[in-house]
Amino acid sequence: MSTATVKANALILALLTSVVFLNGCGPAGSADAAVGEQPHVVPVRAVEVTGSVAAEPLRFAGSVRARDRASLTFQVGGVLRSRQVEIGQQVQAGEVLAALYNPELVPARDAARARLNELKAQAEQARREQQRGEQLFERGVLSTQELEQQSARLAALDASVSSARAALKQSEQLSAESQLRAPFSGRVEALLVEPGEFVAPGQAVMRLASSNGLEVEVRVPAHLIGDLVVGQTLPVWSSLTGSSLTGSSLTGSQADGRQAVGRLLELGQGASQAGVLYPMVVSLDSTQFRSGDAVEVGIERKMGDALRVPLSAVMRSADGLAVFQVTEEGRVKRVAVSVSAMQGEQAILSNSPLKQGDQVVYAGLTRLADGDAVELLP
Repeated sequence: MSTATVKANALILALLTSVVFLNGCGPAGSADAAVGEQPHVVPVRAVEVTGSVAAEPLRFAGSVRARDRASLTFQVGGVLRSRQVEIGQQVQAGEVLAALYNPELVPARDAARARLNELKAQAEQARREQQRGEQLFERGVLSTQELEQQSARLAALDASVSSARAALKQSEQLSAESQLRAPFSGRVEALLVEPGEFVAPGQAVMRLASSNGLEVEVRVPAHLIGDLVVGQTLPVWSSLTGSSLTGSSLTGSQADGRQAVGRLLELGQGASQAGVLYPMVVSLDSTQFRSGDAVEVGIERKMGDALRVPLSAVMRSADGLAVFQVTEEGRVKRVAVSVSAMQGEQAILSNSPLKQGDQVVYAGLTRLADGDAVELLP
């Protein structure tokens, strides 16, 4: 064999040995690399669970009104003959405000008076006849039956006189109803009928409001009634918003700086129903407001021992609301929560297994699964 052939065979053998060596080292090197890899860690941001703080009071809008107010009406129908007051005028109790013309009232009163006088005369005559009959009966001239008939006639006339007297009193009262008098001292708020117009019985003619105290009525949801007690004080602000928002819960509405303290007078009660609003009347002793002013009544929300977490930390799924709690081992644990209210950008938790100081993830939730290891970013 030639020297060239021997050298060629030696080179091929060296190459094959190198290939076998490399193939044998490949898997072992891959396993060593796999062993040296770090576990999958998700970078997230977390925040501590904190206790609830006093919340801004919920504001409910209403319109100031007089505590004593009335829509005045005539009890009889007719044409409004005259009116002695104008809008905004102060009146005293018992003062005549308007007069009504009804052509039937005076004649009916006069007829009732005449009928009473007639019956009274007949009854007086029957009484004299009975006295004479008793004398004749004692002498044996008049029978018992005739005496009883006289007594019965007198009793019937006395009853008729009583009935006629009641009819006259009714006619006089109806005649007096042709004048509208102020039931209390106050200010005329509105005039609803003009002189010359026909007024039906019970139709409102004007509105009268007393200047002796103000109040405001608002409507509140059922879940707030349990925290309210008649007699407690509530803050009241003068609002720049219109009265069209009456009965609505307001947050962040503007006020013109006037503030007073009201006292809860009346509170509607009833079975708690979703979406049902209950009336609440608050008295205003302050002179800062006038009837018709738009105001807001504040009701503080009691949070108790509730906890707060950022809204961004709460996630929704088919199983309900939950948060990811960071454990001491540097992993996350899914914890179901119940949100009772929202306070700004914070969620208020109720009956939560979390405690103050626990850490929950608020950024990086989309990449997390229960049990993942996490790295807390600053």
